[in-house]
Amino acid sequence: MAKDNLTAVLYGIEDLRLEQRPIPTPKDDEVLLDMDCVGICGSDVHYLVRGRCGDFVVQKPMVIGHEASGVVSKVGSNVKHLKAGDRVAIEPGYGCRVCDFCKGGRYNLCADMIFCATPPYDGNLARHYTHPADFCYKLPPHVTMEEGALLEPLSVGVHACRRAGVGLGSEVLILGAGPIGLVTLITAKSMGAGKVVVTDLLQNRLDVAKELGADGTLVVEVGANEMEVVKKVHDLFGGEPDKTIDCSGAEATSRLSVLATRSGGCAVLVGMGASEVKLPLANALAREVDIRGVFRYCNDYPAALSLVASGKIDVKRLITHHFNIEETAEAFNTSRHGLGGAIKVMIHVQPKDKNNPK
Repeated sequence: MAKDNLTAVLYGIEDLRLEQRPIPTPKDDEVLLDMDCVGICGSDVHYLVRGRCGDFVVQKPMVIGHEASGVVSKVGSNVKHLKAGDRVAIEPGYGCRVCDFCKGGRYNLCADMIFCATPPYDGNLARHYTHPADFCYKLPPHVTMEEGALLEPLSVGVHACRRAGVGLGSEVLILGAGPIGLVTLITAKSMGAGKVVVTDLLQNRLDVAKELGADGTLVVEVGANEMEVVKKVHDLFGGEPDKTIDCSGAEATSRLSVLATRSGGCAVLVGMGASEVKLPLANALAREVDIRGVFRYCNDYPAALSLVASGKIDVKRLITHHFNIEETAEAFNTSRHGLGGAIKVMIHVQPKDKNNPK
């Protein structure tokens, strides 16, 4: 076990530093983890570049990172289901456990939610980190630590598909072929969707979508005529999708999610863009298109782990780049600029002699 606790701390816009921090001690219901893999998420990049993501604003130094896996090194006195040496995926958000939302099973809506690397709470891009044991999921031996870290974005895809009501024979339009769009694609296919079409600005990302099972793809140029895009989508389906999931968050895609969806269908908004956008609500109301929001996930990690462990889906194709924690600045630069066709950038936390993917 590393003696140091090298940690990636965001001090402000364009100010990400590596520094030593004390190794924490787990509370009675927590475990101490030797962190292994931490993926870079779009929200991490937003905090670095803009100092905020949606309504969450960085106001003090914050440890970055929330897509993670690690190895248990110590357990608190009340922890029974985990032991030292267990490899786990970390669900990074947990509620107060006593409010109506938490008791009702929708803890992602808890007003007192603690979520890694969401201001004011620290994340887990560090050598060592403590976390509530009941939000750590033991990985089967054949599931890799990289796959464990990818359960976080995959859970967003699972939650989005559940919110959309994707099922056998569903015709699903996915807007955006970034990491969240791609995990939503593979989740929709695993849930029995009959046809899935994916749109994006970049052909190389759509090429990956085709590899992962998309039945059709469409490059949409910035500023393209809205109704022409709707027609192209409908032509690809040979009709109209009954589910549309916007994984971009741009105003253009939010509008398209309503306009392209079949009357009586469901448009789910996952991507977080500007705080306020213009939507064609009269169109949605007249055609009874349900508009549903997605905020992270809840009770979706077990399903995500089952999909990976059973071999029904393969998330490893999403990982395009590997870095060590000492190379965090380079890793973020690769992710934010999409260098080398970057989709998911993975940071390996332990020292090079213990865990060096290169």
